[in-house]
Amino acid sequence: MRQELGYKEKSGQFTKFGQWYADRVQDTQYRNAPWCDMFLAWAADKAGLTNYVGEFAWTPSHAAWFIKQGAWTQRPEPGALVFFDWRGGKSYKGIDHVGVVERVDGKKIHTIEANVDRVWLKRKTRETDKVVGYGIPRLVKAEAEKLDEIRSTERPFVSPPRSQIGQGSPLDVLGTPPALLAAMVLLTIVLSLRVSGRRRGTHRRLAWLWRRRWNAPTAEKSRARGQAPIRHNPATPGEPPARERVPAGEKAPAGAAKKPAVARQSGQPPRSRVPAGSGHAATLHPTPKRRKPYEPS
Repeated sequence: MRQELGYKEKSGQFTKFGQWYADRVQDTQYRNAPWCDMFLAWAADKAGLTNYVGEFAWTPSHAAWFIKQGAWTQRPEPGALVFFDWRGGKSYKGIDHVGVVERVDGKKIHTIEANVDRVWLKRKTRETDKVVGYGIPRLVKAEAEKLDEIRSTERPFVSPPRSQIGQGSPLDVLGTPPALLAAMVLLTIVLSLRVSGRRRGTHRRLAWLWRRRWNAPTAEKSRARGQAPIRHNPATPGEPPARERVPAGEKAPAGAAKKPAVARQSGQPPRSRVPAGSGHAATLHPTPKRRKPYEPS
């Protein structure tokens, strides 16, 4: 930068710094544009400090870049970029000029500036009343190093090797959606079969109870008519009750009517009815009383 002191622009405001910047951004209009900021971009590129100084031709945009980087201050220091507003404004939007602070002397600063006194690159001594602020390249560098350190500590997600994918126990299939669906269908079928079986058994029991309930009046009616009462066999609840005759020797219920004789075929003599109490059927043998084991004989 100091080696370029005394450089003077050519006719038509042409400079080698403007030519360099125009080639950099592929725009020819910068060859003859104000070159104070383009000179700083050229010097930063030669020193390898573009990432910390910036590369601009428009001074308000350059100041906004330092503000965004968190490297903007109101305190001067050697190496800082100083931004001026000749109208005395304090907003970065009104900045007209930029230079580099070479040293600080009390309330005055010594700078190196391009495009001063209309055509020169030279040293200047400035008051700070026209200064809007200072951009500090070292703060930009420190912030960039901090970000690099943070990125270096980050561990990206490491995917498993492809060779290990798909290797597992055959029992892992049990947890898949098709296996769960098949298990649910099978369970539904088993439960439906059990429920249907219980319903059929209940239906049979209820039918037996229904027959027993409605057959009881029938027995009473048969007694009233003099017919043999119907007795139910409790050993076979699922089968219809069989009708039993009153054994011989027992008295028929009072008022019971005799069963009409069945007409026999012609030519056969009628059978004579044996009176009750005669014959072998009328002989009753007394049943010996069973002695209890604790009674004396």
